[in-house]
Amino acid sequence: MAYQTIRIEISPSGVATLALNRPEKHNAMSGEMLDELAAAASRLGEDDAVRVVILTGEGTSFCAGGDLSWMRQQFEAQRDEREMQAMKLARMLKAMNELPKPLIGRINGPAYGGGMGLISVCDIAFATEGARFGFTETRLGLIPATIGPYAIARMGEAKARRVFMSARLFGAEEARELGLIARVFSPADLDGAVEAEAQAYLACSPKAVAMAKRLIGDVAGQTDEQMMRHTAALLADCWEGDAVEGVTAFFEKRPPAWRG
Repeated sequence: MAYQTIRIEISPSGVATLALNRPEKHNAMSGEMLDELAAAASRLGEDDAVRVVILTGEGTSFCAGGDLSWMRQQFEAQRDEREMQAMKLARMLKAMNELPKPLIGRINGPAYGGGMGLISVCDIAFATEGARFGFTETRLGLIPATIGPYAIARMGEAKARRVFMSARLFGAEEARELGLIARVFSPADLDGAVEAEAQAYLACSPKAVAMAKRLIGDVAGQTDEQMMRHTAALLADCWEGDAVEGVTAFFEKRPPAWRG
């Protein structure tokens, strides 16, 4: 399959690299990327030759979140179309979260908004020093809706309260303390650490690894259809509300009205 917004490479040993490939847009997730990521999760999950998946970004950013041009399109859409687009994001995250292979995040640069959701569905994530992070949605009149169940599961309620609402940016060490990132490495050491983590799985039974991952989901509780529809509806609510002003202000390079 030819992809337009992602890149997949599979090594002879079965380590697949899944890279977000819109570096000119800081790997912001468009509707097309959401479709391709969901398709990639299905493809890699069904490929017996794939033992481990590494998720990363091309260029200097990991993921800037949802593409604001894609979001702006929702302002003129009907309610059912808004919810369908929001569900596209929710279903992609669920597919990545339930990928029956270990998913290692190689966080090579900044991650904001929806990019934090991608980090949260990784089984483990390593970041480079100097990377910046943030749940930046409220600055634009949005909320971390569809990514919320995964990010809260990753951090816990108390830590989520510290960063979910203020949209403030924070560094890699705080991301580690919050539980989003497992370890922080220099740019020169990041690839070696990710490779060593991937290699550990190659000594394990693929079926046992998949079953162990499923066990965690069974015990912790997967995100079900009702929760996805609830969070998609909340995102659609934002697209009908303050996001119109927030995103418009972003494109017009001016402060939104609530900043006075």
